Amino acid sequence: MYFINQTNPGKFARSVSIIGVGCTPFMETLKNPETEGLTEGDLFGYAALSAMEDAGITPKDVEFYYHGCASPLNGSNYLTPNMQVAEWAGMRGRASVHHSEACCTGYLAIDEACKDVASGKYNVVLTAAVEFGDALAIQGKPAHIRESFSFEAFQRSTEWLTDNAYSRHLLCNIGHDYGAMWYQEQNGLDTKQIDDALCMLAVNARRNAVGNPLAIDNTEETTYDYAAKKAGYDDVLEYMESPNNPKVGGIMRISGLEHKCDGAAAVIVAATDWAIEHNLPHTPIEILGIGNCALEANNPYLEIYGTMEASRQAYQVSGVKPEEIDLMYVNDFIISSQLNAAEICGYIPKGEAWKYVMEGRTNVDGDKPINPNGGRTAFGHAHAASGLADFYDAVKQMRGEAPKPIKKVPKTVLLRGFGGGQNLCNIIIRTKED
Repeated sequence: MYFINQTNPGKFARSVSIIGVGCTPFMETLKNPETEGLTEGDLFGYAALSAMEDAGITPKDVEFYYHGCASPLNGSNYLTPNMQVAEWAGMRGRASVHHSEACCTGYLAIDEACKDVASGKYNVVLTAAVEFGDALAIQGKPAHIRESFSFEAFQRSTEWLTDNAYSRHLLCNIGHDYGAMWYQEQNGLDTKQIDDALCMLAVNARRNAVGNPLAIDNTEETTYDYAAKKAGYDDVLEYMESPNNPKVGGIMRISGLEHKCDGAAAVIVAATDWAIEHNLPHTPIEILGIGNCALEANNPYLEIYGTMEASRQAYQVSGVKPEEIDLMYVNDFIISSQLNAAEICGYIPKGEAWKYVMEGRTNVDGDKPINPNGGRTAFGHAHAASGLADFYDAVKQMRGEAPKPIKKVPKTVLLRGFGGGQNLCNIIIRTKED
C-alpha cells in the first residue's frame, strides 16, 4: 500500500446543513455580446443572491462569507478578490476570506464554511466561487475588459501546479493519460475497451447536459451524436475514435478534457437547528461527513491514493456505507476520473465501471448515475466554481427540482472533488429526515 499519513476526523460539534444554492449559467462570456463585459462582481453577486433567495433569507442573515477563485491573479488582477465583490452580494462590512485550491476550491469551500458553523461561531455562512476560466483579465485594464484564454496559455499555466525546482513532472495529476492507464492496467482492459469507455463517457456527458439551462453544451446540436450524423457516421463511437476526435496522449482524446468556461456558484450553510427554527422554504440537506487528503504533484497516481484516503475518512466520520449512496458527482476535468473514483468510493464494484458506462447505467436515466449535469466536459469547467455547481445540481436533484432529474429522487449523495495536484475532498450529504 502506498504510504499516506492518515487522519481520523471527528464529527461536527453540531449539525450543519445546506439551506440554499445558486449558480450562473456556465458560459464563454466573450463570445456573446450580452455577457461580454461581465465582471467577477456580477457573477459572484448573481450566484450569492440567488442562493439567499433560494434559502429564503437576506444578506443581513449571512454572518460571514468565503470567496473562492482557482487562479485569482491570472483571472482577475485582484490581490484581495474577496473584498472586490462584497458590495455585489450585500456583504458590506462582513468579514470574509479568499481561498484558492485550484479545481478543488468549490469542495473545500464547503469544508471551510461547515467548520465555522459547526464550531458555533456563526449560524449562517455563505461560500461562493467565481472563475473566468475562458476570459483573462488584462493587466492595466479595467476588470470588465478581458481577452480570450487560449488552450495553449491554459496548458502553460499548469506549470504553476507543481514545484518546478524539485517536483518530478512524471505521472502527476496534470498528465492526461495516467488515470486511464491506471484503470486499464488494474482491470486488464485492452486498447479498444479503454478507448470505447473513455469515448462513451464523453458521449454520455453531452447527452446528460442537453436541456440543462445552466450547462454550456445544452442543446442537441452540441451532442456527439449530432456531430457524428453530420459527419456521415452511423455509429457515434466510430466517429469518436476517428481523427475528428484526436488523441492528446497515448490514451486520452480531446473529448475527455474539460470545456473551460466562465461562471460562479454559491452555497449557504447553516446550523441545522437554526434552519428548522426559522422554518425555511426547503428541507435542510445535512452535511454528514467530509474527508480530505492532499499530495504534492511529485507523488505518482496522487489522485488514486488521495481519493482512497478522502473516501475512507468521509465514510468513517459519517457512518454511511457505499451501498447507501444514490448519486455521485466526480470532478472529471480528465474524464477517466469517473471510472477510478466510482470504484474507489465503492459506488460501483471494482472492474465494473467501464461496463456500466458502455451500458448507459451511469447516465442521468441509469441506475447508477454519475454527473447528471454533464460534468466538466459538458456542463463546463469554471475551475473554482465547478465544485459548488455540483452541489447546486445535487441539491436540486435531492429536492426533485433538477432540470434533468435522475430516475429516483436521491436521499444520499457523494461528491468527490479533486484539483491542482494537491487536494482531494469527499463530501457526503443527505436530506434531513422530518
